[in-house]
Amino acid sequence: MRKGTEKKPAITIRPEALERFLAQAFGPDARLAGACEMGVDDQGMKEFGYGKPVCLEFEAGGEPRRGVLSIMRGDKYGHQFYWDRAAILMFQHATSGEMEKHVRPMALGYFDEDDNLVPVSRPREFFIVTEKAPGYDYYLDLARIQKTGLEAKDLAMAREFARWLARVHSAKKDDADLYLRRVRNLIGASECIFGLVDAYPYPYELFPPERFCALEKRVIDWRWKLRDFTHRLSDVHGDFHPWNVLIQEGGETRDFAVLDRSRGQWGEPADDVATMSLNFVLFGLYGGARLGGDFERLYRTFWETYLERTNDAEMLAVIAPFYVFRGLVVASPQWYPGHPEAVRQGLLRFLENVLEDDRFDWANFNRYMD
Repeated sequence: MRKGTEKKPAITIRPEALERFLAQAFGPDARLAGACEMGVDDQGMKEFGYGKPVCLEFEAGGEPRRGVLSIMRGDKYGHQFYWDRAAILMFQHATSGEMEKHVRPMALGYFDEDDNLVPVSRPREFFIVTEKAPGYDYYLDLARIQKTGLEAKDLAMAREFARWLARVHSAKKDDADLYLRRVRNLIGASECIFGLVDAYPYPYELFPPERFCALEKRVIDWRWKLRDFTHRLSDVHGDFHPWNVLIQEGGETRDFAVLDRSRGQWGEPADDVATMSLNFVLFGLYGGARLGGDFERLYRTFWETYLERTNDAEMLAVIAPFYVFRGLVVASPQWYPGHPEAVRQGLLRFLENVLEDDRFDWANFNRYMD
């Protein structure tokens, strides 16, 4: 079983761990007086809930205090991962004290791998520190190809990308609800299709509201089609594009590293394939209204290698809305303000046309540019 997919044991709340937490959160003189699981009364017709709280009796600063320690359980309603649940608890901690009559938050914390309770004190913003990998941004290779042409090493790198994705996507997970969540996010999330549409100028001369409206309605049809493909849930990157890839050169060898995994570990493999392949198209359209020449070779090499390694012809039946998502990104006047109008028009035309085929005809991309 892959790391991160195993079922975690239930959390054990130990009195000594509670005592340490209270001292860290409320001061060194804090003392636990008692703790018990709160009963859940009959809630009538409501049966589903998010967790069972623990009542705390303690002293801090010489004063008796009472509190309720709550966690959330994972479920299919967008709470599958601990970071989902953390976001909701952070929201409650930050805002509930500002509402009239709402019970006041007392502390925010987390359970570590040893069931220790660790307080988070007065959070304002969270951050992450990652290693700094050597290399240069892959988009610089694509810009070079535009100027001086394709080299053998460029085709080799496109093959490496496809082989790497094939290895990543080979890890599968049986969780229909999680696949449906990713499709739901693809369509409705603020950073995905509907959110990107709202970020375009309104009204937008190159793609007026009636075209956006028709596009969104067509995407809903695809949402219902994708319900039959929940078996495809796979390990994914989620944002595999040329600005998130570092090319590493060492003597005769070339390798790469990836950055900024996005939108969760599990999803539809077509997301990654659409993202990188459409960026080959983007750079290629700077040379004309149709895909051709060096960037068509890159595009075809990438697709051929991926399909050869995975034999995943089924992807062609699901990839269209993922192309729409990525197309809205690379056509965006906010994200890419310098596009010539013809490039932007071509990308927007592609968004509409790709949704009309039941299966994506990857080998004849230019039929979607008409």
